[in-house]
Amino acid sequence: MQEMGNQLRTEMQEMGNQLRTEMQEMGNQLRTEMQEMGNQLRTEMYAVESKLEAKIDELKHETNEQFKQLNEKIDHLRDELSDTQETVDLLSSKTLQHERKLRLLSKQS
Repeated sequence: MQEMGNQLRTEMQEMGNQLRTEMQEMGNQLRTEMQEMGNQLRTEMYAVESKLEAKIDELKHETNEQFKQLNEKIDHLRDELSDTQETVDLLSSKTLQHERKLRLLSKQS
């Protein structure tokens, strides 16, 4: 009986050691898989971040180009307005001159 008890204890210790070893191996395997998944996620996040930065840069460039075009149009409109104002000033001056002449002519008659 004692011998059987000792044999059972020995087998139970061996099984316990074997279970501990298997659990440590599983734990190490899980850590490795988690690290690999973490690295993969970091890589994917970096790729997404790079794409987003590229898209943002592209949108900034497009926006700057559109602002540049708008500024050019506004400058052109300012030039046209200035020309129009000069033309109005000239025509107003000529109209006044003609009105004076007409008044002078009407007084002379």
